[in-house]
Amino acid sequence: MSFSSQNRPARIAAFFDLDGTLLGSPSLEWQFFRHLRERRLLGAEQYFSWVAETLRLARRGLSAARQENKMYLRGVAVEALQDFRPARWQFFAEGLLRLRWHAAQGHRLVLVSGTLDPLAQLAASALEAELARRGCVTLLRVCATQLEESGGRWSGRMPQGLMNGAAKAEIVWQIAAAESLDLELSFASGNSAGDLGMLGAVGRPAAVNPDALLAQVAARAGWPVLLWGNDILGRSAEKTHRAPLENAFANSGGEPKP
Repeated sequence: MSFSSQNRPARIAAFFDLDGTLLGSPSLEWQFFRHLRERRLLGAEQYFSWVAETLRLARRGLSAARQENKMYLRGVAVEALQDFRPARWQFFAEGLLRLRWHAAQGHRLVLVSGTLDPLAQLAASALEAELARRGCVTLLRVCATQLEESGGRWSGRMPQGLMNGAAKAEIVWQIAAAESLDLELSFASGNSAGDLGMLGAVGRPAAVNPDALLAQVAARAGWPVLLWGNDILGRSAEKTHRAPLENAFANSGGEPKP
């Protein structure tokens, strides 16, 4: 059965993190870094800029130094993105089924990701294509980390900061206000402590493949914990999980069950 969600009213939204939630390892940014390195687009300028920024951020902790340092992109031409395509999209089969279910309900689909915006846009396009191939025509909005550009090159700076933590909650509230969404009836799925702001902003959160801190919070709050682990491009994975998950949706009155 085919369906389209583009013309349906959507006061309910489903917010999804990307890496680790819908997309398995390695992360999109790591794949892009490897792409730049293989094409010898990273040199001494990028290396020393990255080291200097790491030392600066280290005072705020290991997490900040690891997640917030984009200075390896300083001076890299934006056009380096043009020939970047992951060799294989490692989307979780369960995640695709959940997106498909939300689209069938007419829910607004939003990716809220700490990854770089152009990479998240690529992932959104790939997800839309996979959903369309399964008879589901829908659009995914992307809210991700923005990089500063100057003269066709990245500076390595993030003018609006990393899309993580409180920033994820803020963007959810902004979208809800702009589109008159009912957050109490809306959904969110994330895999790390950096998603807690987004998860706490909605009435129907779910922890997907959670890290230790998110698992603890989910247990205390009684949030569903979902363990996903099959990429959709393996047809055997799709056949194995499509029926039980769709039956679970039907048996729960229309809502996905963990």
